[in-house]
Amino acid sequence: MGELFTLFISAALIDNIILSKFTGMCPFLGVSKKSSSAVGMGAAVTFVIFAAALVTYGLYYMVLDPLDIEYMKLITFILVIASLVQFVEMVIKKFSPPLYKALGIYLPLITTNCAVLYVVLENIAQNYNFIEMVVYSLGVPVGFMLVIVVFSKIRERLEAADTPKYFKGNPIGLITCALMAMAFSGLAGLV
Repeated sequence: MGELFTLFISAALIDNIILSKFTGMCPFLGVSKKSSSAVGMGAAVTFVIFAAALVTYGLYYMVLDPLDIEYMKLITFILVIASLVQFVEMVIKKFSPPLYKALGIYLPLITTNCAVLYVVLENIAQNYNFIEMVVYSLGVPVGFMLVIVVFSKIRERLEAADTPKYFKGNPIGLITCALMAMAFSGLAGLV
């Protein structure tokens, strides 16, 4: 049980997908201007990562590996991710049109969000068993959501701050991201 807790904390905080792997930066910078859209994007990414991990893990070990066609994993995983993103997009459009409008182009970009593909490939590369895969596939999006929500709150405050003209927008956002990465790297001694 301790190993699973360590895996979760490591995936969410210490080896955070955004701050240490620098994957998923497009929605991170694009949707983090308002906390409401950051929460919506975090929830959508959480669902897509977890669902994609479950489906791709099953496909890999029940179809690709037994048929000795592991080389098809990349294209298979991308198709699964694209299908899940389309599903999420339809659901959000139907049940929350304001959120759909707020997320804009960044919602379909979850398909190309390398964080999603990274997680499903890492589950196979690390040879995780089913329970470890579930814990890791929940830890990564929890860390993604935590960082994007915290970052959105900071960006909201930065918009009201007296920031020099050339640092407004993404430059000060990237500086803030670097400072967050340094702060989160201090958690490495936690586990």
